[in-house]
Order: sequence, then structure tokens, then C-alpha cells
Amino acid sequence: MDAAAAAFLGMGLAAAGFAGAGVGIGYIFGKMIEAVARQPEAEARVGKYMWIGFALVEAIALYGLVIAFIIMGLRGK
Repeated sequence: MDAAAAAFLGMGLAAAGFAGAGVGIGYIFGKMIEAVARQPEAEARVGKYMWIGFALVEAIALYGLVIAFIIMGLRGK
């Protein structure tokens, strides 16, 4: 396997983190809807933690994107 093929494989694997982030975000919002449906008066408290969790999961996706771009930049050299 040459270096260009390995770089493309590495970029694909780094971008695979988007799938996990998508599942995580869906899970977070689904559980938020479930929690509010069970106990509507806790919406404000649960919503705050939902947005914190969303930001952390989204950060993981952005890390994967940055790694993919770094590999793409190194591939040109």
C-alpha cells in the first residue's frame, strides 16, 4: 500500500467519527424527549444538561474532521 492510499484510508477512518456522533446526538435528544414526556416540570433542568451533552458529542465529530483535514494536508507534501 502506497502512502496516498494510506492517507485516503486514514481520512476515511477519521471521518467515521461522524457516524458515532450522529448516533450520540440522536440518543441525547431522544432521551430528552422521553424525560420531558415523563416529567414535564423538569424540562429546564434536563434541557441544560442535554445541551452540554450535545456540545461534547459534537466536539468529538469536530475532532474527527480536524484530523481528516490534517491528514489531507500532509498527503500533499
